[in-house]
Amino acid sequence: MAGTANRFDRTMEAIPGMGRDPAAVRQRVEVMERVLEGLVAIPGTRRKVGLDVIANAIPFAGPLLTSGLGAWIVWEARNLGLSKWQLARMGGNVGFDALLGAIPFIGAIPDFFFRSNTRNLRIIRRHLDRHHPATAVIEGTVNR
Repeated sequence: MAGTANRFDRTMEAIPGMGRDPAAVRQRVEVMERVLEGLVAIPGTRRKVGLDVIANAIPFAGPLLTSGLGAWIVWEARNLGLSKWQLARMGGNVGFDALLGAIPFIGAIPDFFFRSNTRNLRIIRRHLDRHHPATAVIEGTVNR
């Protein structure tokens, strides 16, 4: 059984962004944050919306889905070794976002302004920049 797990790990390492190393985790979390918070630009503004806002069109199921994806980001952070305090803050962000999203249709408005996944990504980036500086990426001129 250990040989099968080892083979799986080697296969996953060969696929870009699928490893367990901090750089791969950072890449996955950044992509998920982009999907949840910045998927589509609103014409005429500099703001973007993602699945987190769009899913509010489906009462209960949409916010439940996006909260689960937000919880996955917290789980990835746990695997990176973030402190319990940081994980609690991240869990609070996801929980607060879930409460806001629980209001059918109207929940999209606060979701547009309270971007829990962006906040959580910021916590993860700070941790990675401090503890795994090799994962740091030089950011372009994209405003967040």
